[in-house]
Parts: sequence; C-alpha cells; structure tokens
Amino acid sequence: MPQSTSAPSKRIVIVGGGAGGLELAAKLGRTHGREHITLVDSRPFHIWKPSLHEAAAGTLDIHQEGLSYLMLAHLDGFSFTQGRLESIDRERRLITVDAVNDAQGQEVLPRRELAYDTLVLALGSTSNFFNTPGAAEHAVTLDTTENAEQFRLTMLKAMALVDQAKVRNPSARLDLVIVGGGATGVELAVELTEASHVVSAYGLPNFRADRDLAITLVEGAPRILSALPEKISVAATKRLTELGIRVETACRVSEVTDNTVRTADGREFPAQLCMWAAGIKGPALLADLGLPLNKLGQIEVNERLETPDPHIVALGDCCAAPWRDGRTVPARAQAAHQQADYLAKKLTARLRNNPEPTEPYVYQDHGSLVSLGQDAGVGSLMGKLAGRGLFVSGTLARLMYMSLHLMHHRAVLGASRTVSLALARLLMRRTRPRVKLH
Repeated sequence: MPQSTSAPSKRIVIVGGGAGGLELAAKLGRTHGREHITLVDSRPFHIWKPSLHEAAAGTLDIHQEGLSYLMLAHLDGFSFTQGRLESIDRERRLITVDAVNDAQGQEVLPRRELAYDTLVLALGSTSNFFNTPGAAEHAVTLDTTENAEQFRLTMLKAMALVDQAKVRNPSARLDLVIVGGGATGVELAVELTEASHVVSAYGLPNFRADRDLAITLVEGAPRILSALPEKISVAATKRLTELGIRVETACRVSEVTDNTVRTADGREFPAQLCMWAAGIKGPALLADLGLPLNKLGQIEVNERLETPDPHIVALGDCCAAPWRDGRTVPARAQAAHQQADYLAKKLTARLRNNPEPTEPYVYQDHGSLVSLGQDAGVGSLMGKLAGRGLFVSGTLARLMYMSLHLMHHRAVLGASRTVSLALARLLMRRTRPRVKLH
C-alpha cells in the first residue's frame, strides 16, 4: 500500500468502472491509497467495452476476459463498492448505491450510502434509438456484457434452428440486420461472419454461413464509418462486400418489428435478429442531477472537465467536453484514457491541497483503428509521428488494434502481468474452440 501524503478528510468516489473510470482509479489508488479512492460499479468484473462485439460473436469469452474489480482494487490500492448508482444527493455530498441480489433474488449486499468530497462521473453511455418505433422492443444493443452474452446465445440458437430447418426447407436462412455503420456495427458484422463459419464446422452439418447467413448493415449517412477518413470507409466497404455482407447507406431506419427492419424510403429488410449500433446518449440518471445536459443527455463540462457543481467532475462518454470548431470530444476509448490522465493530475493536486493545474484538457486525436477480422484491419494514424495522417491496413492494422487492448491492460495491471496474461491466453487458445459454443 502506498504511503499517502493526502489530507485525511479527502474522499474521491469514481462511479463507473469502464476504461476511463478504472484507469483513473488505478492511477489515483497507487498514489493515495484505498482510504481516499473508491470505485463504484454495478458489475463485479471489468470488460474493455470496445471488445464487446467479439463477446457477442463468441470469439471472446467474457468469463475468461473479465478482470475482477476486487482483484484490481487489491493490486492498485483503491477500494471497490459493487452496486448500481441509485441517486446523488449533491447538497449532502452523498451517493446511494442500490442493493445487490443473487440470481434467486436474495440480497447479498444492502443498499448503501457513500460520502464524497469529489465525485467523478464515468458512467459511460447507452444506445440511442432516436425514438424509432419498435427499436427498443425488438433490437438488441451492445451496451453491457449481459447484452453481448445474450446475443451470442440467441445467435447460436438461431443458427441451430436454421440447421434443422434445412432438412425440410432447403431455402431456410438466418437474416440479421445491423443498424449503424460506425466502428461497432462494422466490426460486429465482420466478427459474426467469421465466427459463423467456425460454428458451422463444429456440428451444424446443414448450415453453411456463406449460403445460410445473410447480414445487412444499414447506415443513415452516405458512407459507413462516416466520422473517419473516406479512404478508411472505402477499404472497409470493400472488405465487407468480399465477405458477402450487404451494405446499405443513406438509409434511415423508420421502424423495427419482430421480423423486419423498415426504412424511411419504403424498403424492408427481413430480420430474425436486429442489432442496434446507431448512436449513443447519456444514461437516464443524469437527467435527475440538475446539471446542464446536451441534446444527447450528456453532462456538459468545461475545458477542465468540471461541472457547475465544484464537487463533481466527469469523463468519458457520459460527458460532452469542448473540442474544436464548436464540436465536442468524440466518444472514443482514447479520449477516456486521456481524460483519466488529465484528471489524475488534477485530483492529485486537490487531494494534497495544492493548486490545481490551470491548463485545459485538450483532446489529441491519434487516429482510429477498426478491426475487420482476425487477420485484417484498417485505420489512420494521426499526430507527430504520422504527420497529416498515415493509412494502415491488413495484418499491421489488426496487430495495432490488438495492441490498444494490451495498452489498457497495462494501465490497470502493469506491464509484467499484462505480458503474462497475454501469453496465457495465447497458449489456452490451443486447447479451446475458436468460438465459445456453450
């Protein structure tokens, strides 16, 4: 346990154990100790959210990939409280954490109150259905690990049913529509295509993915990956087309039913399964705090990630931080990582009763990488090394994409444990199927 030089009365509570919240807790915990730093999350383990599309496809096992918050708290010197954030009393500076029940509904942990001197909101985001009729009822999202696991099981069941139906009806097939051509939608489409080939080889004799699985990617913008350079979009579209994935752009979804996705221009796409990856918004709880929100329900913060309440700061997808040209910082993992670094310095000064840094948080766009399968990727690198922008693709881009996950592990586990974990998983792959089948 580190020897803290912090004032004994200072308590920082971080709500949300995603990429930014967890990295901030680890950085502060190593310096100031568990008596000053508490992390709150509704789940007992951490999954890097950009990898949820792999969990949904079954190429990543969340029960092996998950990192226990209690273990991380022990390693990094912070305190962990499990439970869903129920409410925030800004006047008394208290948060209420809901009770935790087991699968049978029996209470394991009671409802609790935690006092704070500084509250860090790192609650992430939820899917934005944009009031599309039927979307909330019939579409699946990748907001949580539970969503990803449920979709994986549903997909396996649907493939098995098609395999059985082929005996009686040779034209039977599985139609899947993914709404949203951003990074999540594109990566999921590719991952599901590759995984379905593996699943069929493991015991679905009548199911052939290239013939019996139809994936349609629907995007409202003129091109997929519209937030990224056009060269990346063109390369990704080419890759999707080669895999047999149908790409429909400039196509706004107007309704989702239990078996169809309809668009504003009158088209219909059959869909036994619909995955919604078309946008994000702030968690509903934020609307009850009395803090200013933007039109997406995210907390508006200033250039130092501060809210109008001097005791509350925010980072990650749940907040809208100013950037350039009147825009806000994009909801990306690299932004959360940078914000965690910035707040670690700011809150360390606060804990030590030193003047806080006056320089603003400035988002540095280092480019974007998109996974296009186990052996391919596409992306652009920005910054001093790459100048105006360096286009990368293929295996190199895929390896660089994988390194982002390792960098996150390094931030919370340290270098030696990250190397050990990576080697262990590489060796375990030789004894397990490439896709989770149970």
